Amino acid sequence: MTIPAGLTKGTWTLDSAHSEVGFTVRHAGISKVRGSFNDVTAILDVGDSLENSRAEVTIGAASFNSNDTNRDAHIRGADFFDVERFPELTFTSTGFEGDGETYNLHGDLTIRDITRPVTFATDFNGVAIDPFGATRAGFSGTTMISRREFGLTWNAALEAGGVLVADKVTIILDVAFIESNA
Repeated sequence: MTIPAGLTKGTWTLDSAHSEVGFTVRHAGISKVRGSFNDVTAILDVGDSLENSRAEVTIGAASFNSNDTNRDAHIRGADFFDVERFPELTFTSTGFEGDGETYNLHGDLTIRDITRPVTFATDFNGVAIDPFGATRAGFSGTTMISRREFGLTWNAALEAGGVLVADKVTIILDVAFIESNA
């Protein structure tokens, strides 16, 4: 498989100021809670082909932010991420497939030292040179995970039935990478 047009061979580094790794999860069966992680680092090593390319992501679990101080403290605690014992979430790619602008990014996601395969449906948004001369590449993507599969089992029953926090979590990527100057 060929690499997307404009994406050159070499190492690309996440531009965290212009990127977001976010999530949505159903709350109380009636609404969705949204949030993001503020501490994300990533590299994209582009090879001669997609088969020879890789992506690696590290997320600081303590950077979880849903814009609610009490909820964020609970999620960072032992019931969920347990950031004292498991300070990082990681993703390492295992393969790419697709062509043009739409790809599947396969990889291993690790949360609480539990690793599971995931696939992000990913769009390549193109390459641009910014006013400062940096070459940037943009991507967006989503995947859905079962939080139980990663040991995130805390929940509370609701009086009317159901549970407070849904099992399915959608992870949303909207990321920009900067080409490293060699």
